[in-house]
Amino acid sequence: MAFELPPLPYATDAFGDIISAETFEFHWGKHHRTYVANTNKQAREAGLQDRSLSEVIRAAKERGDKGLFNNSGQLWNHSFYWQCLSPEPQQPTGMLRKKIEEAFGTVEAMLEQLKTEAVGHFASGWGWLVLDRGELKITSLHDGDTPVAYDGMTPLLTIDVWEHAYYIDYRNARADYVDALLKRAINWEFVGQNLDGRGVERADQEPEMAAAV
Repeated sequence: MAFELPPLPYATDAFGDIISAETFEFHWGKHHRTYVANTNKQAREAGLQDRSLSEVIRAAKERGDKGLFNNSGQLWNHSFYWQCLSPEPQQPTGMLRKKIEEAFGTVEAMLEQLKTEAVGHFASGWGWLVLDRGELKITSLHDGDTPVAYDGMTPLLTIDVWEHAYYIDYRNARADYVDALLKRAINWEFVGQNLDGRGVERADQEPEMAAAV
């Protein structure tokens, strides 16, 4: 059994000029697929092929296996990231909006802080909105690092700031890419669902449920 490349929840051309079909073809179809293949190979070599994806991530961190940690983390991160996007503009509502306003004052202030964090993150990585032991926070993580590996950190929303996420459409203008996503392409309904603490599960995979790659 093996982990698989999850299907996108929308068509590759659904985002118009925000994210091109070509970007999805490379980002999802090639980069994400490579993380799946690498994770499967390295998990077998590490004797972890019967563990869930989240268990593989945590075991790789405990063992100091950087190759497996980065590839499995990237597999999970991307699977979560696709769900954070929506081709139809949305706004935070309900309990999510209330928590944002309590933590940041306004939705706009939160978005600006998240943009600053994501754009200012040095080199490759991810910008995150998380619940950290119940407190709404903004942070960023390097390379394939992921909230899955941290006790008490619940993922709500992520922005991929690896160059392969935006270079085809935005070249080196990371700020334009992040701004476009935050203003026009976030699935705030999904973000709000993750307040239930089950965000890790929404991008997890069980090996016995996955088809061979």
